[in-house]
Amino acid sequence: MGPLLMSPITDNNTAFIIASVIKVLVFFGVYLVTVALLTLAERKVSAWIQDRHGPNRAGPGGLFQPVADGIKNFMKEELSPGAGNTVLFTLAPAIAFCTAMVSWAVIPFAAPLPTPWGVVTLSIADLPVGFIFTLAISSLGVFGITLAGWSSNNKYSLLGGLRSSAQMISYEISMGLSIIPILLLAGNVTMGSIIQQQQHGGWNVLNLSVAFLTFLISAFAETNRLPFDLPEAESELVAGYHTEYSSMKFSMFFIAEFANMLTASGMMATLFLGGWDIPFTAWDNSGDPSVLKTILTLMSFALKAGFFLFLYMWIRWTLPRFRYDQLMSLGWRFLLPLSLGYIVLIASLLLGLQAAGVEQGAIQTGVLLVVNIVVLILIFVVFDRGRLVSPTTSRMSAAEMLRLRTQDREGAVGVASVRPEPGMGD
Repeated sequence: MGPLLMSPITDNNTAFIIASVIKVLVFFGVYLVTVALLTLAERKVSAWIQDRHGPNRAGPGGLFQPVADGIKNFMKEELSPGAGNTVLFTLAPAIAFCTAMVSWAVIPFAAPLPTPWGVVTLSIADLPVGFIFTLAISSLGVFGITLAGWSSNNKYSLLGGLRSSAQMISYEISMGLSIIPILLLAGNVTMGSIIQQQQHGGWNVLNLSVAFLTFLISAFAETNRLPFDLPEAESELVAGYHTEYSSMKFSMFFIAEFANMLTASGMMATLFLGGWDIPFTAWDNSGDPSVLKTILTLMSFALKAGFFLFLYMWIRWTLPRFRYDQLMSLGWRFLLPLSLGYIVLIASLLLGLQAAGVEQGAIQTGVLLVVNIVVLILIFVVFDRGRLVSPTTSRMSAAEMLRLRTQDREGAVGVASVRPEPGMGD
C-alpha cells in the first residue's frame, strides 16, 4: 500500500488543479448516468421479483427508459403552491440532491492512477477527516426534505417532512456510533487508512459484524428506503414531503434518493468490504501503481457497491413497511444501546489483545470473528427471541393470548345471537 500512496500530484499546482477539474467533471457525468441507470435497474429487479417483463419498449431491453422519463419530466408543467414559500420550495430539491452527491467526495473508488505528472489518487478530495466528512454532509440532506414539507403549505407534506427529520436524526446517531469501532481498529479516519487496515487485518464485515449490521440498518433508514420509507408513506400521507412537487423538482427527489443509495453503498463497500481491495491477493496493494491495477480495483469496487445497490432493491420489493412506532423503537431501544455496548466491548477487546502482544493479522481477525458471532447469537437467539427486534410480536404468554382470543370469540358469538332476524319489527 505504501508505494501506491507516494508521490502524489501536490508539488505541481497546475497539474493538481487540472487533475482535480478532470476528476470532478468525469465523476459528475458518470455519477448522474449511474443514478439514471439505477432507476431502470430498480424497475428491472422489481419486474424479475414479481415475474414481469418490466420496461422493454424504449430502446433495446428498455435501455432508453431513463431518457424517456427525463424528457417527459422536462416537458411537464412546473407547479408551485400559491400559499407556499416559493424560494424554499424551489431550493429544497436542490439541497437534497447536492448533499447526496457531495457526500461521495472522499470515497476512493480505485487504486491510485500513475500519470506522467505523478500519481493521482482516485477520490475527488482526499481529506484527512475521511468518513466524518461524509457523515456531516449527508446529515444536511434532512434540511432539503424538511424545507420541502414546510414550504409546500400542505399538512401531508409537513407531516412527511417532520417524520423524515425525526427518522434521520434518530438513525444518524446509530450510524455514527457504528463507525467508531472501525476508527479503533484503523487508528485513523481517512478512507485510505481504513482500506489499508482491511488489507492487512481482514475485512471489517468479519472483524466488526455487529457494527456492519447496525450501519446497514441505519443506511436503509437514512436513505428513506423500505422498510423505512415512512416520510413518503403513500397510504397515509399521499406522497409525503413531495406531494406538491411536479416536473423536474419532483424528479430531483428521486434522483437524490438513488444518489444517497449510491453513496451509502460506496461507504459500506469501503468501510466493511475493503473498498477497492481485490480479495485473496496482495498484488493490488504492493509494488508500483499501474493502469491495470487501477482498472481492476475499480471493477472490484463497482461489484461491491453493486451488491449493496441490489440489496436495497431486493429489500424494497420483499419486506413491508414498518409502523412509525416500530421505526422509533428499533432505532432508540435496540440500535442505540447495541452500538454503545459494542463500542465498549471492542475497545476492551483490543486493549486486551494489545496487552497480550497480538497485532493485526489472522489471530486478531479470528478472535474478533468469534466474539462477533457470540454477540449476534446472544442478541437474536438468547435475549431477544423476536420480542425487541420485531415489535409486533406480543410479550404476553401463549396461555394469556389464547384466553384473550377465546374471550373475543365468545363475545362475537354473543353479539350474533342477540342480533334480530331480518324483517322482524322496526
